[in-house]
This record gives sequence, C-alpha cells and structure tokens, in this order.
Amino acid sequence: MKCKPNILLIVSDQHRYDCTGYSQDYPVKTPNLDRLASEGISFTSAYTPIPLCCPARQSFLNGRRPETFGGLWNYDSSLKVEALEPEEYSWPRELQDSGYQSTYIGKWHVHPSHNPTMYGYDRYIGRGEYDRYRRSKYPDVKYKNGCFGEVDPVGLEDARSHWLAGQAIETMEGYAQTGRPWHIRLDFPGPHLPCTPVKEFADIYRAEEIPMWRSFGEEFKNKPYIQKQQLYNWNIQGLTWEDWSGTVALYYGFISQIDDAIGRVLGKLDDLGMAEDTLLIYTTDHGDMCGGHRMMDKHYVLYDDVVRVPLIVRWPGRIEAGRVCNDFVSHFLDLPPTLLEIIDQEPKEFFHGRSLMPFFRGEKPEDWRQEIVSTYNGQQFGLYTQRMLRTREWKYIWNTTDIDELYDMEKDPDELNNLIQHEEHASLVADLRKRLYGILIKEGDGLAKSRWMKDQLLSGRKI
Repeated sequence: MKCKPNILLIVSDQHRYDCTGYSQDYPVKTPNLDRLASEGISFTSAYTPIPLCCPARQSFLNGRRPETFGGLWNYDSSLKVEALEPEEYSWPRELQDSGYQSTYIGKWHVHPSHNPTMYGYDRYIGRGEYDRYRRSKYPDVKYKNGCFGEVDPVGLEDARSHWLAGQAIETMEGYAQTGRPWHIRLDFPGPHLPCTPVKEFADIYRAEEIPMWRSFGEEFKNKPYIQKQQLYNWNIQGLTWEDWSGTVALYYGFISQIDDAIGRVLGKLDDLGMAEDTLLIYTTDHGDMCGGHRMMDKHYVLYDDVVRVPLIVRWPGRIEAGRVCNDFVSHFLDLPPTLLEIIDQEPKEFFHGRSLMPFFRGEKPEDWRQEIVSTYNGQQFGLYTQRMLRTREWKYIWNTTDIDELYDMEKDPDELNNLIQHEEHASLVADLRKRLYGILIKEGDGLAKSRWMKDQLLSGRKI
C-alpha cells in the first residue's frame, strides 16, 4: 500500500439517506453503494451543515460553516450573496502541495466565475463540456416536463452520469502511468430534480409500486406557515400520491443509474489494480423532499429528508469491512480534517469539524459530539433563517420569524407532530436552545451574536 493513498471522492446532488439499498428503508436499488458499504464503513447519522447546493459545497472546501464566510444561499439566486473566494482556505491545495495530482469532474457550483483550478485542482472537466458533447449528438432533444422529471431519450453511454464516469475512468488510466498519488472528485449533478433517467433505469420502477413516503400525510398543523406556502409557490397544493409517485419512481431510477455509473468506476479501479491503494468516499451535498411532507425540492425545512445524507468510506487495509457508525457526523465539516490527517497534515484551528479517523479504526473519542447542527437562511422564495439541533431522541428547530419545531425522533421519526407548545417539554426546549446557542456562538454564527437573538433563544421570548 502506498504511504499516501489515492483519494477518489464521489459526490452526488440531492440523494436522500433513506434512498440507498444498504439503509434497508425505501426500495431503491444501489448494488454498488451497497458493495462499498459492505467493504468499508457506512455512517447512519451523517448530516449536512446546510441543505443547499452552493453553501454546502463551499463549506466542504473551506471546512467552516457557510455563514462564517457569507455563503448564505445559492449565489445564482435573484437574491445576490457572497461566494467562497479563491483567497479563502481550500483543502485541495494541501493535497496539491503534498504531491497529489488532481482533477475535478462534474458539477461545481462553488463560484460563478472561478473554477476548481483556482481552489487547488490541476484540471477541471465541467458540465459545459458534456453539454457541448450532448448538443452535437442530440441537437433536437429537449425536456418538456419541468421539475417533475421524465425519461431521458439518449442512450445510456451518452447520459450525463455515464459520460462523467467515463471521464473519471480516462483520468484514472492516465494517472496509473505516473506512479504518483492522485485525487479525483467525481461530482454527479443528479439525482437533483428534474430527474431524467434513461429508459433502462426508469423502467426498473413502476409508479404504482412505489411506497408512499411515510411523511406524505402531512397536514402542516402547528407548523411554520412557510411550509404550507411552499405548496402554493410550486403550485403543487392539490397533488395526491398518485400524482407524485411517477416523479418518485424517476428519482429512484436516477439514483440507480448513478449507482451503475459508480459501478463502472469501481470496475476500472479494480482492473487497474489500484483499489487497494485508494481511499474512496461517497456522499452527497444534501437530500430532497421529492414529495416528502408533500413538498418539492429542499427549501425552508430541516426535515431529515433533506439534512440526513449517505456517507460511505472504503479504505482497504485501514477500515474493517462492514463497519457501521451510528454517531453524529457533519460530513462536509468532518471530512476536511479527516483528509488532512490522512496526508499527515494538522487540521486547521478554524475548522468546525473533527477527523473521522478514530471511527475508521473502530474507536470513538470520549468527547465526540452528542448532537448535530444544520442551518438554513433562505433562497429564491425569500429569506428565512433556521437553526437545527438534533440529538438521538429529539430535534429542535429554531425558526427566528415563526413558530419553532420540536420532534420526538424516537416516537415520530417522520417529523409529523410538532410538540413545541407542549408545556411538559418546556424544560427540555430550554436546554436544547441553550445547547444550540453555545454551538452557534462557538462556531461564529452571526445570527446568534445579536442580543435580540440571544434573548429569543435563552430567555424564552419565543412563541
């Protein structure tokens, strides 16, 4: 085994944790992800720091919560916001300085004008290259069903997922000749809506056989007003499960198609004899409502549908096969210090996460976190700040301009019954607010620094 492993980082966009085969929840077929989980470690309680593409991806590169550098929502929204500038810290530069050759392939969505080569990657193969390839081969193909998705009429080899996988395979083949360690980030734009699997994978799932999301009975009783408003923003207020099931079937199909593309990359890694020398990570930026709670996309909520994510790490000879970690992990905050430790670099003092290496060894630090925090600040439908604290038993959500939320995650894992106004939970809520405030202040969240917001959290001046 090499002293410094190759690092293959595979990221998708909007993949729910419960839509993996190894989670044994909803019936999505992911044989290649299941294989990775069986050969490495899978994390059952990994959470995104923020369920929105740009700030999540920026946070991952920088190792800090996005609020600390102004990454509040997607920079391509009509409401303009800061992006992570190249002058900020980016851990891929550490790999570059340590002798790694590196390529970024696929979705970027970190900065509107600066690409990955400004953040530590040697080479970038972006979505635009695929778009040009597709237009040259299928100039007349256009999608017609908007966010609800449809079958992609192109051949599997020409689908975006498999074209990107092909680029990763060609890159690995080139790197295999150099004898130097390499880092490849392969970033799939799916299964982000609109879901457009090719026929081969769309045909795996029949709409009438898709089980209803357990949260689909949502009535928004005692919930923040903005959640029900989202149904009207998207014009989906009257949709039944029969209306939704076809889109969910496409979502399943898209996930299975990406899994197949990942399988091709794994096969080439084996063929090249590099699997033993490669640390492989699979994860996503955040999840997707896709009809959960009757809602679309991921905005203005912190339900587990969008904040709980798959995270798998395989490292032959260093991680025991089939290991499962149930502890809380903030995946995009904990991976940067992990990767630095792997290349024998010290974590940065400003990092908000901790290295996962002890879990790779089958150990758990005594002082590991007992809760996890996710945040939200708004997007195209307006500004709306939320902060979530999740413990094993409870989830508390601080909605600064509306009613808060409290869910009993053992009795109500689908988060349908908001208990925030139940008097018997008053002391519990006070404790959760205090714990949340402490974390936000420690990690430099400006929202909590105001005395007005401190009063709201700590002195009970909240509905």
